[in-house]
Amino acid sequence: MGFKAATTKSPMHQRGAHLKKGVSRPPMHPRRFHRKKGSWIGWTLSIAIPIIAILILRIFVFGIYVVPSGSMQNTLLIGDHILTFKLDGKWTPLKRGDVIVFKDPGHWLSQSQDDAIGGGFLVKRLIGLPGDTVACCTAQGLVTINGVPIHEESYLYPGNAPSLIKFNVKVTPGHIFVMGDHRRISADSRYHLNEDDGLVPISDVVGVVRLVWWPVDRWRYIGDPSSVYKNVGGVSGAYE
Repeated sequence: MGFKAATTKSPMHQRGAHLKKGVSRPPMHPRRFHRKKGSWIGWTLSIAIPIIAILILRIFVFGIYVVPSGSMQNTLLIGDHILTFKLDGKWTPLKRGDVIVFKDPGHWLSQSQDDAIGGGFLVKRLIGLPGDTVACCTAQGLVTINGVPIHEESYLYPGNAPSLIKFNVKVTPGHIFVMGDHRRISADSRYHLNEDDGLVPISDVVGVVRLVWWPVDRWRYIGDPSSVYKNVGGVSGAYE
């Protein structure tokens, strides 16, 4: 009875046979590592870029403050978080009626610390521009700008007269005249005229209030009351 000798293929031969059949090798570990590294970089950039953009906007374009007092009621209430646009006065002119945030121009806060909104800043409404003559009051109790009476009912605190203090001020170049909307309790330009610091240097303005963004039920855009001043002559705006 004859026997046929058995043949055994080596593992090398077996691998070769598989390769010849077109079976590809699994991807190498270094290739998987590169894909993971690329994903990590993309994820980091997707987080970092928005954060950097927000920081740039926060530093150069927008300011955020909290209102501590009632001097701007009812336009701004105590606790309102407000957003200011820093480029007003630089790229676009400041206008009569703008609600502005500015640095303390001359120890105003030592008399009314409650008005400070952090870092020695105050918030008031711009009434007079450089060259304007702002006075109070007419026989009807109205404030005048360059002899033109203005009707401020749209933003004055209910029941407030435009001013209980009489004044007649010529606004000097590079300065503005400001008042709060709650005139009875606002320590503004009227209270500091005898101290030679009742006018605010335009260079001290850090932004125009554009938005109340918190609390949610107070969210609103701060409108432009330019119609109040439409008949007033003189300059229409001022830059820093």
